[in-house]
Amino acid sequence: MSYLEKPSPGRLLLDDTVPLTAVIEASQNLQSHTEYIIKVQRGVSSENSWQVIRRYSDFDVLNSSLMVCGISLPLPPKKLIGNMDREFIAERQRGLQAYLDSITQHPLLCSSLFVKKFLDPNNYSANYTEIALQQVSMFFRSDPKWEVLEPLKDMGWRIRKKYFLIKNKEQPKERYLLSWVDLGPDKFLSDKDLQSAMKVLTSLSTPYLCPLSFSSTSESSALLIRPFSERGSLRDHICKVKPRESYLKKYCNPKKSQGLELQHIKLYGRQILEALKLLHDGGMFFGHLHASNVIVDEGVCQLTDVENGMLGVPSALRPAFTQLRKINSTESIDVFSFGHLLYEMTYGRPPDSIPVDQFPPVPYTTVVSVLQSILSPEACKGKMPTVSELMQTPLFSDVQLQHSEKLQIKIPSRLKEALKTAKESLEKRLQEEQRVLHQHRRLTRAQCHHGSEEERKRRKILARKKSRQSAFENEEDVSVRNNNNSGSGASSPPTCPSSPTPPSTTEHAPF
Repeated sequence: MSYLEKPSPGRLLLDDTVPLTAVIEASQNLQSHTEYIIKVQRGVSSENSWQVIRRYSDFDVLNSSLMVCGISLPLPPKKLIGNMDREFIAERQRGLQAYLDSITQHPLLCSSLFVKKFLDPNNYSANYTEIALQQVSMFFRSDPKWEVLEPLKDMGWRIRKKYFLIKNKEQPKERYLLSWVDLGPDKFLSDKDLQSAMKVLTSLSTPYLCPLSFSSTSESSALLIRPFSERGSLRDHICKVKPRESYLKKYCNPKKSQGLELQHIKLYGRQILEALKLLHDGGMFFGHLHASNVIVDEGVCQLTDVENGMLGVPSALRPAFTQLRKINSTESIDVFSFGHLLYEMTYGRPPDSIPVDQFPPVPYTTVVSVLQSILSPEACKGKMPTVSELMQTPLFSDVQLQHSEKLQIKIPSRLKEALKTAKESLEKRLQEEQRVLHQHRRLTRAQCHHGSEEERKRRKILARKKSRQSAFENEEDVSVRNNNNSGSGASSPPTCPSSPTPPSTTEHAPF
C-alpha cells in the first residue's frame, strides 16, 4: 500500500515539453514605468493562449536567474533617463522580443522553471521542492532506516522531479539517489498495473539496466531509490563536469566537452542497444534514452530511469520527434533517441537540429554511416532501422560483451497485455499531436506563400490578364450585336469600293 497522498479530483496533467511561444503585442505607460503585454501560446493551437504583463525589471530578474547557464543572452541594457520616450520604448520592445525568442528556442532554457513561471505563472505557481519534501518526509517516517544527506538541487531538467542524496543506516557507507516525480500525461497504466510494473523493475538484475532498490507509487506521484553514481552520467563524462551541479550550469555551455574514442563508442553503443532490445523483447517501452539517462561504471553502460515511460512523463526529446511523423512508435522513438545519443558520443555535443543535413567530418566512417541511417532527412522521412538491425551493423556487430547468458525480462501475461495497451495509447497521443502539427505547418506555409511578395505580384498579373480578357469578351459581344443589327435581309449591305475593309476580329485577341 502506498503512503503517498492522492491527488485532488480533476487534476490537470500538463505536458511540460510542449513548447511555449511568446510575442510582445503592445506596451503601456503607467506613472513611472512601462508594462509589456505578452501573448503566450502553448503548442500550435491559438485557443491555448493567454496574456501576461511584465515590466523590464521582471525581465531583469529572469535574466539574473538564467546567468548560471554561462550564455550571453541579449537582454537590452537598463536606461534611467528617457526611458519613457516613445522611440526608446519601441526599440526596447524589439530587444525584449529578441530576448524572449532566444530563451524560448533554446532546448534547455525553454524547459527551466524560471522561464515557465515567467510565461505561465498560473500553471507553474506550485512549490515543487516543498511538495517533494513533504512526500519524502512521509516516506522517512514510515521507513526510518533511510536518512537524507542532502537535497540535489536542479540536478535534472524536469520541473516536477526532485532528487535527494540518502543513505541506508544499515549500510552507512553506501550512497543512494532518491527521486520524487509527478506522474505525467502519458500515464496509461492503471494504478494496480503500474505497481506491478514497478515491482518487476525493482526485482530486475541485468548488466545494462541500473538497479532500482525501492519504488512506491500513488495516483499522483512516485518515489524511487537507486544506487548513486559518483561518476555521474554519460553526459557528465562527455561534458567533463561535476555531477552534482545545476544542469543549466553543466550542459548549457560546457567548455571542455569532447567526443569519445571509437572503442568506447562501439562498446557503449552496443551495450545500450542490448538494453533496448531487452526492454522491447520483454514488452516494456522506454522512450527516454539520452546521455543523462546512461550511467557508465567500469566500462559498463546502464540505462537509468527506465520507469519513466510507465510513469507517463514526456520524453526530453519529444519536441524533436513530434516534428517527424515517421517517428510514431515506441521502438522508433528509441532508435531516434539512440541516433541522437550516438551523435553526442561522437561529436561531444547534441545535434543543433534534426534532421541533420550534413555531418561534421570525423575519422570514423562506420559511425557516420549509422548516424545517416537514423538522423538524415531521408531516414527521418522514410524507414529507420530497428534495434536488431543496428546491432548487426559493422560498427556494433564485432563488439565482445562480457555476459554470455541470454538476457530476458519475465513479465506476467496480464501485465504484458496492460503494457501493450498503454503503449498503444501513448503512440496514439503522439500520432494525434503529430497530425495537428502537420496540419498547422501546411496552413502556415500556405499563408506565408499567399502573403509573399512573389505571390502578390503573380496575383496582380493574373488580375490584369483577367481584366483584359473580360474587356475583350465585352468588345466581342458588342461587335456581334452590331453585325446582327446591320440588316434583316439575306444579302449583305453594299460597300463602297473606296472604303477600307473592316479588320478581322481575331486581331483583337489579347495574347
